[in-house]
Amino acid sequence: MFTTNEIANVTGGKLYGADIKVTSVSTDTRSIEKGALFIAVKGERFDGNDYIGQAAQSGAAAVLCDRLPGSVRADIPIIYVEDTRTAQLKLARYYRDKFPVKLCGVTGSVGKTSTKDMIYAVLAAKFQTLKTEGNFNNDIGLPRTLFRLNEEYGAAVIEMGMSDLGEISALSKASHPNCAVITNIGWCHIENLKTRENILGAKLEILDGTDYESAPLIVCGDDEYLGKLNKEQTGSHKLVKYGFNTDNDVFASDIEHVEGGERFTLNYGGEKYAAELRVIGEHHILNALAAFAVGVEFGMNAEEIIPAFLNYEASGMRQRIEKRGDVTVILDCYNASPTSMKSSLNVLSTMNGRKIAVLGDMLELGEKSRELHAGLAELSDLADVFFLYGKEMAALRGELEKKGVPVTQSEDKAKLTEELLKEIKSGDVILFKGSRGMKMEEIAEKIGEDL
Repeated sequence: MFTTNEIANVTGGKLYGADIKVTSVSTDTRSIEKGALFIAVKGERFDGNDYIGQAAQSGAAAVLCDRLPGSVRADIPIIYVEDTRTAQLKLARYYRDKFPVKLCGVTGSVGKTSTKDMIYAVLAAKFQTLKTEGNFNNDIGLPRTLFRLNEEYGAAVIEMGMSDLGEISALSKASHPNCAVITNIGWCHIENLKTRENILGAKLEILDGTDYESAPLIVCGDDEYLGKLNKEQTGSHKLVKYGFNTDNDVFASDIEHVEGGERFTLNYGGEKYAAELRVIGEHHILNALAAFAVGVEFGMNAEEIIPAFLNYEASGMRQRIEKRGDVTVILDCYNASPTSMKSSLNVLSTMNGRKIAVLGDMLELGEKSRELHAGLAELSDLADVFFLYGKEMAALRGELEKKGVPVTQSEDKAKLTEELLKEIKSGDVILFKGSRGMKMEEIAEKIGEDL
């Protein structure tokens, strides 16, 4: 995989010890393989430098660290760098470029994971495809994905997350994408970035690592910011837009909600194609349109792409629909923003049965929090009953009460769960939605036990 001299040269580090070969890369002593390079990364709750000795005992052949070698006790070669997180990104880029893989980078305020999974479903129909697993979309997790590349892969789809300016730029430069997708510009991280214009700028950093001539940028043209992109912002990159509006390059029409999914007509290049999804929600149609555009850019045709939509599977706690006795549960507890709240409530509204929305606070909205929570009242007709968890949801409760909508709100999770259990009736459909920090699945689990 690498020699220690090679690692030192790529990362700008200094090698202490012999020039040997390492066969894999790891940042976790619990899963390290014999012969691996251990990268001592500093996280929020740990410092990998504290585990160098343990890594050596577990079979690590060398270590990349940012602690001075004199203070490190390990009888293996050490490459010292100023910052292991930066060094790991450099090494990941060096490794990625060993393979002529077609790589698509995906970012956006909302829906990047489900879009990534839809793109994967499409590309996997033609190529052996690598994708980001779980939430490994930051400067620690993304290199971990890239180090899984090998000669068997023909394509990859890599998710890129951020909370501030400069972060996606670093991820894009490590990934070196052949094309990029931006799903939307929402309110996530407004607390740090202050304006949606700044969020747009942060998302456009995905182009920083895309140095292929005219590499396409694929965006949702229905988005109020992405739809107005111009050459000054995108440079020589080919701009491809998708959405429901007919002025997009790829657009959907004739949408029909069917049992367990969606049917629609996909329009591209003057041609019309019948398409179907086995998941509920129009936002999944947008994901399919993005995936179609990526497939086309990577040399696939409609006959290969459209059947692959049926292979899409949602990952984690993202709009997972389950039966709990004679009650239907929609579990969407991974994250929340005004945009994703609307998508989830739209899904709830299409279901048969009385509709109960159990919503938790949307976090990281800063000074806009009260306004954006209160604004969800515009969606009050999408559910019959609301149960709200968290102090920020008090703003929504007030607006719903003005409208005469049945609503219960509490900052006590156990109390809210108790009230919800009293409310549930046979045939109900219950949506659980909130930011990750609210752990809405805990309410859903308790409901499941009692049902």
